[in-house]
Amino acid sequence: MLNGRPDVSAPTRVKVEELLEAHGYRRSAPSVPEAPLIEIVFHELDSAWSMELIRGMQNVAKTAGVSVVLTETGTRHSPGAEWVEGVLRRRPLGVVLVFSTLPDELKQKLWSRAIPFVIIDPAGDPEPDVPSVGSANWAGGLAATRHLLDLGHRAIAVVTGPEDMLCSLARLDGFRSAMAMAGAQVDPRLVRFGDFHVQAGYDHAMELLRLPERPTAIFAGSDLQALGVLEAARVLGVQVPEDLSVVGYDDIPLAQWSSPALTTVHQPLVEMAEEAARMLLRLRRGHQGGGPRTDRSDAGPDTRPETRPDQADTRIEFGTRLVVRNSTAVVKSEAE
Repeated sequence: MLNGRPDVSAPTRVKVEELLEAHGYRRSAPSVPEAPLIEIVFHELDSAWSMELIRGMQNVAKTAGVSVVLTETGTRHSPGAEWVEGVLRRRPLGVVLVFSTLPDELKQKLWSRAIPFVIIDPAGDPEPDVPSVGSANWAGGLAATRHLLDLGHRAIAVVTGPEDMLCSLARLDGFRSAMAMAGAQVDPRLVRFGDFHVQAGYDHAMELLRLPERPTAIFAGSDLQALGVLEAARVLGVQVPEDLSVVGYDDIPLAQWSSPALTTVHQPLVEMAEEAARMLLRLRRGHQGGGPRTDRSDAGPDTRPETRPDQADTRIEFGTRLVVRNSTAVVKSEAE
C-alpha cells in the first residue's frame, strides 16, 4: 500500500492515505525519477491569452533545460478531480495553475509529495500559503476608465469577466472608483459580466448599443471581449471611435491588428508566466525568499521533505499600463 501497489481497493487506499497524512507520514521517494518538466494547467486553451502564458513559461523552461507540458482540466475555480492522481504519477518538477484555486486536500497531496505549485491570477483571494502571480487589476480598471473620462465620456459601459473571479471584480472596482472620483454616475444597466471571450463581448454590446440611450464608450474586461464589441458596432453601423470608444484589457498581440487598433490596458502576461516559472523552480530548489519551510518526519533520512512556502513573498503583482491606439476618441457633443 505504501509503495502504491495496484491491488489495493480505492476506499482502502483513501483511508490509509488519510491516516498517514494525519500522523505526518511523508512517503519515501519512489525509485522512478522525477520528470524534467513543468506542468501548466488551464481550464481551457482556446485563446490568444493562453498562448502568451505558454510562451512565458517556455522562455524560462528552455533556459532551465526542462520541458513544459500542458493540461486542460476542470473549471476556472479548480482542476478536475482526476488531475491530482495523474500529476502524482507524472511527478513533474512543479505545477503552474491558471485561474484556479486549490482545495486543501489537493494542496496537502502536492505538498506531501514535494510537488510545488504556483497560481497565475487566482480566481479567488489566495491564501497566505499559496504562491501566486498576478497584476494590478484595480489600477488597470481605473486607468482605462480615467482615459475615457478624460475624453469627455460619461455614459460609459463596462463588460468585465465572470462575477465570481477576483480579477473581474478588481477591474470593475477600478472602473467604479474612477467614475466616483469624477463625479460620474454608474448606470446599473451599463454594468455587465461576461466570460472574457469574444462572444460575450459581442452579445453584451449588441444589447448595450440598442438601448434608447446607448453608451458612448465601452470598457471591456479583456481584449477578446473588446473584439466582440467592435464586431457588434460594425454590425449595427456604429462607427468606432467616432460614435463609440472602446478600451480592452490584456494587450494581446491581436489588439494592435484589430480595426481600428485597440486602446487597451497592457497586462504583462509573458512576464507573469516567466515569473511564475522562476518562482516554481526556486521552490523546487528550496531557495524562495527566506526559503521554504521543510518539515521532516522522524522516519529517517530517506523520508521525503514536505515543501511548503513561507508566508512571506508568496504573492508577486505586476503593474499594468494604458496603451492608447485608435479605438478611443473625444466624445461627440450633442450638437454634432
